[in-house]
Amino acid sequence: MANPDKMVPDNVSGEFFVDTTCIDCDTCRQLAPDVFADNGEYSYVYHQPLTQLETSEALRALVCCPTGSIGTLHKSTELKTIYQDFPMHIDGNVSYCGFTSPKSYGGSSYFIQHPEGNWLVDSPKFLPHLVNQFIAMGGIDYIFLTHSDDVGDVDKYAKRFNAKRIIHREELWSQPESEIVIEGEDPVSIEPEFVVIPTPGHSRGHCVLLYKNRFLFSGDHCWWDRDKLQLAIPTHYYWNKREQRRSCEKLLKFDFAWVLPGHGQRIFLPITQMRQEMANLVKRLEILQAYR
Repeated sequence: MANPDKMVPDNVSGEFFVDTTCIDCDTCRQLAPDVFADNGEYSYVYHQPLTQLETSEALRALVCCPTGSIGTLHKSTELKTIYQDFPMHIDGNVSYCGFTSPKSYGGSSYFIQHPEGNWLVDSPKFLPHLVNQFIAMGGIDYIFLTHSDDVGDVDKYAKRFNAKRIIHREELWSQPESEIVIEGEDPVSIEPEFVVIPTPGHSRGHCVLLYKNRFLFSGDHCWWDRDKLQLAIPTHYYWNKREQRRSCEKLLKFDFAWVLPGHGQRIFLPITQMRQEMANLVKRLEILQAYR
């Protein structure tokens, strides 16, 4: 529970606050961008909710905060109903799980409800609410892990649902009992409509998942920069920066309209525009690396 005696100094006065346990993971800013902002070291409340929509978004951020760093000065009667918002529908049969885990530094995870078997992409906290929701939606058949940083509570979900975990061999140390191991750098079709694309760079065995040539679950490979309004990659925590650029270039061969990352902002763009954004990113990386 967030502690009102430990509020960060940037909070504007009012009902919602962030305390000093915040790890600046970005979860709250994704869910409630009109309420929370970033000071470079932690999130804070820069605008107190004025509408029901803003209040609901702030409460979603509160329940999803991996470290319980968001609080209210008075007990909310809406929390029970807010839990029912998750998994939160994104598009088609794809949902955002919420309830990010501190084990993955607040990394986002996603659920795909599919008639041939449901997929979990990376892992949220293992909570009874999510378990019950996944059961109601048909269980989990596959768990795709983008890389070792975002495995979260995947072992618990795999055991509960007897799900097959998918991970690259270079990341296998983080889940050594995974049932499906990706080798090398060539794309691998696991099931019709599901293609695993190795994208080394952030880590040696990082992979992304392409679903229906529409949804790219990008892990820590790339995301949308809200400030610069362009695709971006991590500015630190690299295994190999040149491989990161090469992996971005590889994605120019594929069609997708959604980028759904583990960290950073998700984005939808028409496929042709998304391809151009990826090409622009590759060009920026080429220029940066040419002058180093």
